[in-house]
Formats: sequence, structure tokens, C-alpha cells
Amino acid sequence: MKKTKKQRDLEATIEHRSSTVDFKIDKEKRTLTFPYGSEEPVNRGYLGYEILDFTEESVDQSRLNASAPLLYNHNSDDVLGVVEKSWIEGRRGYVTVRLGKHERGEEILGLINDGILRNVSVGYSISKTEKEERKNSDDSKDYYRVTQFQPAEISIVTIPADYAQSGIGRSKEAKKTTEKVVNEVTMEEECKSATLKEQRTNAVADESVPQSNPISNKIMATSTPETNDVVRDLEKARNDASTNERKRIREITSFCNKMQLGNETLNNLLDNPKATINDARAIYCDKAEMQPVESIQSKADIPEKELSEISLVAGARAALTGDWSSREAGLIREVSQEVELKGGKRTTANSFMVPFSAFTPQKRATYVTSTANVGGNLVGTDYRPQDFIEFLYNSSIALGAGVQVLNDLQGDVAIPKRSGKGSTYWLSTETTAITAGNSTFSQITMTPKNVASLEKYSRQQVLQGLPAIETLIRSDMTTNLQLAMDSAILNGSGSSGQPTGILNTSGVNSVAMGTNGGAVTIDALINLEGNVVIDNGVVNPATTGYLTNGKVVNDLKKLKDTAGQYLYNIGGVVAGRGATPASINGYTISDSMQLPSTLTKGSSSGNCSSVIFGDFSQCLVGLWGGLEITVGEDSDDFSKALTSIRGIMTMDVAVRNPVSFGVIKDITTTL
Repeated sequence: MKKTKKQRDLEATIEHRSSTVDFKIDKEKRTLTFPYGSEEPVNRGYLGYEILDFTEESVDQSRLNASAPLLYNHNSDDVLGVVEKSWIEGRRGYVTVRLGKHERGEEILGLINDGILRNVSVGYSISKTEKEERKNSDDSKDYYRVTQFQPAEISIVTIPADYAQSGIGRSKEAKKTTEKVVNEVTMEEECKSATLKEQRTNAVADESVPQSNPISNKIMATSTPETNDVVRDLEKARNDASTNERKRIREITSFCNKMQLGNETLNNLLDNPKATINDARAIYCDKAEMQPVESIQSKADIPEKELSEISLVAGARAALTGDWSSREAGLIREVSQEVELKGGKRTTANSFMVPFSAFTPQKRATYVTSTANVGGNLVGTDYRPQDFIEFLYNSSIALGAGVQVLNDLQGDVAIPKRSGKGSTYWLSTETTAITAGNSTFSQITMTPKNVASLEKYSRQQVLQGLPAIETLIRSDMTTNLQLAMDSAILNGSGSSGQPTGILNTSGVNSVAMGTNGGAVTIDALINLEGNVVIDNGVVNPATTGYLTNGKVVNDLKKLKDTAGQYLYNIGGVVAGRGATPASINGYTISDSMQLPSTLTKGSSSGNCSSVIFGDFSQCLVGLWGGLEITVGEDSDDFSKALTSIRGIMTMDVAVRNPVSFGVIKDITTTL
């Protein structure tokens, strides 16, 4: 059946419906569940009455179920949250939405809880309608059942209009109409009005359907049946072009603002009609490569002298008593406030923040004086505290290898990545068509992961201990957390709350020594280097080298050339491989027992060691805030005059380019 002109007009617009609803609110999850539409007829002016057919066959819920936005008054710049679920039930459409934790989300959730905001609206595009043979008793308007439509967004609205008994109506809009208006303009003037500036201003939330913008009724009135198809084709082409341009403008503007590319870059891209979102992404990737992140730790805005004077014990005492009047406690409070300004967040009232830079690597248990090995041996008699014997920790090597550190993070991190390059083609003739070969893009992400250390000390230990318990707690907690970070970078499992370290990152190059592992050889290390070099994995030669453990280095030192000369000898240059020790094949090598030596391969169970070769600038470490120090006393602590100090560090690890690394995980050693 041939469509009427009114049907074609109805199918060429974006419509909105609103309703007054009773929200089902889950305050803990910050979700709202409510119906957004029914089959109540809505008066669309001269077009007639519109009836939405709420069946699974008629409603395309793909956009709603793909995390469609929750907006305020259909304003695409005022995003309140996201649609989590959409479904059809009892000839009505329902959604569950989740409001964001930002200030705007909190404000709207409060107004909904108070019953002030009770109206919702849906924006949708119409693809297919069918005329129904029924009339309204009050007028002669036609009825059209919408048998194919796609909701694009849900809005919380302030003013719904045209209430019906079911509460459904049209949402009140100031500058939008679906009726055609007689304008004394020509087709040329109408098309000229769609300037680039207007298209930028009128970019809407929907990505696939143009706004209602019909051509002049004068043209329609003077058109003959033979020219109607031509006019419709012109209108469709114009609408398609406007839709594509609005989508292009919206995507590029959003990306440039989010990535802070600047107004000049944004305007250049928008003024070039051939520029796409991929061009914006390529500009960002190029700038990111030219401006690498410095591998330094955040110092906030605090002088080094004050950082060195920070006293955890003074902070702990003030947190317990609420008395911050002493100089040491006042300094702790100022430092904590500075870190919080940088993005650090305290999770409890009796805690304080300390920047990572306040701690330097130093060469647990409850510290008390009554037990020798947990504090008693620190009480002075004829005693030499200056000769205090420290525990033999593993050495921390990952950060020293050149791993890049991202400080003062706040939200989850997504870093764009060019995962595939464009292509070039030689043209055989002047008229040879050029085959498109665009770059492809992906993302690497980081999310906060926590590692903690807990120390306890007694009142008497504070009074009698030498060296000071402050120094011991500081050095022990710092060293433990730094080694935990180091282990996560190198060998984090990616499970049980751990980041994914280099050894367990998917896509890194790998060399196997054998079915059951095998002894280390120079040839195996050369193959490891070759895999990385062939994949163009070396971005920064200055941060490229080897990391392994002491067991592997012990066996490397025993390797000899054909003349019986050690390949890893002391103080010489061997076969052009550079000065040794600490150099293999011209690359630096560092060792620490942080690299695992208890791996399994075949029948070699629990005695295989690992080697990592690569450009360590391609590994990122994200740090959220500073080190949060929390002080507490449980019932057991109180009865024993103990105080607990807990330190929590929030971090994650991401590998920018897995092919920049090569690993061996099955080296058997003699020790």
C-alpha cells in the first residue's frame, strides 16, 4: 500500500513522548526503574494521532540496551546517567537507568527522592507506520500505528504536556515542531540555510535520524505527482547529509574536548568536511608520542625539607586523639590536604594522606619491647643503634628500568592506541581508483587496584625504642609497598585484585628453552632480542634491556666463548658486546629475586626462572592519590596498649605495546 504524505513526514522526524511515573528507586545501586511509554494515542497536529506499537517486533531496543544516555530535558550536554536495561511488558516500554556519582547526578537523585521530579520522556525515531481506520469523536484526524521505531535516549523532564488519562503526552519543546510551515522561500534558499555553523549548533543526540526539518510547503503545494518523488529524494538526500554532518561534528567535538586538543585543532577538523573522528584520534596519538609521560613520582607542592620531617607516629597520635596542635601533627595535616587537592581521597575519618615522594627506598609484626625479635632487642642497654641490622629485602628494579609513572589519577584511565596503520597504493594510471586504508584504533585501560601493609607498635616502644620506631615503621612499610609494586609490574597475575604484569601480559614475545625447560644460552637471549626488534618494539633504546634474577645471572657468568673466555667477565669488553658485568649483547642487565624462580615447565617443577627483555618505557604504572595512612585501635589493641597503622596504595599496570617485550619463563638453573 502506497504511503501517504503524512506518513512520510511522520517517518522523517525524531519524536518525544513524556509521562508522569512512579519511580522504583534503589538508593544503594543509584538506579531507577519506570515505564517510558505506552500505546496511548498522541496528537501530532496536522499529521494526526500517533500510536506506538509496544511489541518486541516493533520496538528496536538495541540503542537503549547499548548504554543509551539518560539526559535532562533531552539536552545531550546534560548527561545524568546511563540506561542499563530495556524491555517490553504489558504493551508498555520499561527501563532501568543508573545515575552517575557526579554532582549533577546527586542533585537529580535528591529531587526524585523528594518527589519534585516525576516526569520522564523518551526520544525516538520512526521507521514504519500503518494507517488505522478509526476516528476521534471530536475531530476528523487520521490515526497511524507506528510498527517500527527505535528509542534513542531517555530524559528526566520538568514539563510534560498534553496529559492523557494514562499520563502520556508530548514533551514540551521550545524550538521544535513536526508540522510543516508555509515559508515563501525557494529550494535554493532553503538548502543554503543549512550552514556549517547551524549544523554545529543543531547536532542532536540521535545519530541516525535527522531532526524534523521539512522543505517549504510552497514547493509541496505546487508539486505535481510526477515531481513529488524528485522532491522527496532531494529532501532525503539533504536530511542524510545533515545527519552525517551533525554526527561528524558531535564525535569530533566530544573527542577534542575530552582529550584537550585545543580550539585550533577542533576548528581545523570541523572546517575540513572530509575530516573524521579517526583524523582526530590520529592527531591525539601523534601528540602523545611526541610528549611522553615523565617517569617521576608526584611530590605535590611540598618542600623536600618538610617531606623529610613527616612523622607517621605524630600523625597516628593526632588521628587517635583529635589533637593536631603540635608542629609535627600540623605538618602531617597540611601535607594530607595538599595530596587531597592533587586527587587523593581519604576513605575514613581517622586517616591522612602522604605523598609517595615522602618515602625513599631503605636498605612488620607488632613492635613491642617484651619480645626480642619484635621490638625488645631495640631497647638500649650498652647498645649500638647506629649499627642496626636491617632485614635482607629483595631489590626493587622495575622503576629503575624506565617504567613510566602516571601520577595523581582520579577516575578509570583509557588511553587511545593506534592498533593498525593506514595503507598506501601505487597508481598504475592517472585514473586508477585509490583503495581506502584507514588506521584502526583501540584502547588500553587502567583501573584502581589496592595493596596494603599493616604495622602495630606499643606505647612503651615509642618511649624506649632505638633507633626510633618512626624510622622503622616508615622504612618497613615503604619497602614492602614498593616491592609489592615492583612485583606487580613484573609478574602481577591479573587476578585476586592484582594488576597484570609484563610476564603475564597477552601478546608479549616468548622464547621457550625446551619441553622441560633448559639452561640459559646466549643464542636464546639473541632470539629474544630479535623477536622484539623485528616487531619494531624498541621505541626508546635508552630504556631497553634485560631483567632477571640472581640464579640466572649466576649461570650467565659461567658461559664461555670458543676461546674459553667468560662472556660475562669482570671489567672488560668481550667480542663487541660492551663493558661487563651488567651487560649482555650490548644491553644492560639488572637482577633481583623479584623475578620468579619457582616456575614450572614439563617435568621441571617449581625450579624454572624467568628473563624479561624489552623497552620498559612501554610499561605504564598508574598511581591514584598518595599513600593513605589509617590509624586504629581494635579491642585487642586497646587492652594491650597497641596502635595499628595501615598503609594502602592504589595503582595499576598497563603495557602500551606488548610486542615491545620478550620473555623466557622456563630457564633451569644450577642453584
